[in-house]
Amino acid sequence: MQKPNMNPKRNPMPSQPAELRRNNFEEVALGYSEEAALDEAMRCLNCKNMPCVSGCPVKIRIPEFIAKMKEGDWEAAYQVIAESSSLPAVCGRVCPQENQCESKCIRGIKGESVGIGRLERFVADWHNAHMTEPPKAPASNGHRVAVIGSGPSGLACAGELAKKGYDVTVFEALHTPGGVLVYGIPEFRLPKSIVAKEVEGLRALNVKFQTNVVIGKTLTVDELFEDGFEAVFIGSGAGLPSFLGIPGESLKGVYSANEYLTRSNLMKAYLPNSQTPIMKGGRVAVVGGGNVAMDAARTALRLGAEKVMVVYRRSMEELPARKEEVEHAAEEGVEFMLLHDPAEILGYQNPEDPRDPKNGFVTEMRCHKMQLGEPDERGRRRPIPIPGEDVSLRVDTVIIAIGTTPNPLIKSTTEGLEVNARGGIIVNEEGLSSRSAVFAGGDAVTGAATVISAMGAGKNVAQAIDRYLSK
Repeated sequence: MQKPNMNPKRNPMPSQPAELRRNNFEEVALGYSEEAALDEAMRCLNCKNMPCVSGCPVKIRIPEFIAKMKEGDWEAAYQVIAESSSLPAVCGRVCPQENQCESKCIRGIKGESVGIGRLERFVADWHNAHMTEPPKAPASNGHRVAVIGSGPSGLACAGELAKKGYDVTVFEALHTPGGVLVYGIPEFRLPKSIVAKEVEGLRALNVKFQTNVVIGKTLTVDELFEDGFEAVFIGSGAGLPSFLGIPGESLKGVYSANEYLTRSNLMKAYLPNSQTPIMKGGRVAVVGGGNVAMDAARTALRLGAEKVMVVYRRSMEELPARKEEVEHAAEEGVEFMLLHDPAEILGYQNPEDPRDPKNGFVTEMRCHKMQLGEPDERGRRRPIPIPGEDVSLRVDTVIIAIGTTPNPLIKSTTEGLEVNARGGIIVNEEGLSSRSAVFAGGDAVTGAATVISAMGAGKNVAQAIDRYLSK
């Protein structure tokens, strides 16, 4: 039996140099070698009470898959993960493991936790590179379920039901399955080929995908039942962007992060021959401090911006984005305008020539300088303007990345579907809504959250749908 690796430091993740990667959309993190993966796996102590599992929303049997890695059996390790997770190659890249499974790791008490996410990515990538035979679809159980949305919750729900023999059809509003995984997360963090591979795995389980179908317009929930579906899962996410409510947000060059990233990620605005209009170059201000703000800022750099600023009204300690993403952004040259709160966006206007093509384009953003006061109801210190200390930033593009809420379209076209004050669908502990046989999970219920929490909801609700239809 090999002895554990007691090095307090985890194996570093190889990555592209900052000066190189800021000019391309290729994946930043390059992944472990087999030697590094085995060395990192040996840092796991195989704790009997498995605290790491308690931090995983989909309850991957982490010590078990790492034990298989210690034996050098990468495929067996993958199969352990796949029993719990429908998207291991995705989760290994974008899940905030530092706040979930890794935060519970015993090795983190006197050093760095085991790189669980990095190990998950390694075995998923190994499987995708070496295994050519698709998974076998189980025999049909005769039941049909409709899944609305092909983001993390929808894919997880569809995968879990398909494994149980359900005839599942996923309805996606856009032209490519994947939801936020393809339109929201940049290529340099999550290559779209990875998402496509995961979707193909679901197709092999007989999951059907219908794209360009907007539920609430193309079809309604009631029409899905009329078509023979026995249950409906709403996993439509939280795609309605929030704005600041300040003057100037309708000027040319002001984007929601949702639109900006969709144009770049899904519609390939970064390609030289792209027909998708998007502002490139100049000075860019990204308002917000979450992962989406980091994605937008790093995308703007890669699209040729001469200067990118993240404007955030609190300090670096309160910045909600993943530490790794903040570090990568800073390494690449993103500047952080902390304790600044936008008050007004100004644009060019030629009073002598209303037809001047420059009219209406962003030229400036005025901000209040802030200081931190007493904690708010969530425990974060409340930002307070400092009187008389406003600043003006010269900008050509402003990207608003302050959050999203569920789109009201499905609610407005589905009679009897109750939502809360923020537009989230109200469900019981089984994920069942106020409408019979209509379930929901993920961001459509909670508002914007993490990929893995949405997957956990989709998986749990799939099990509830199975119980519901098996009565």
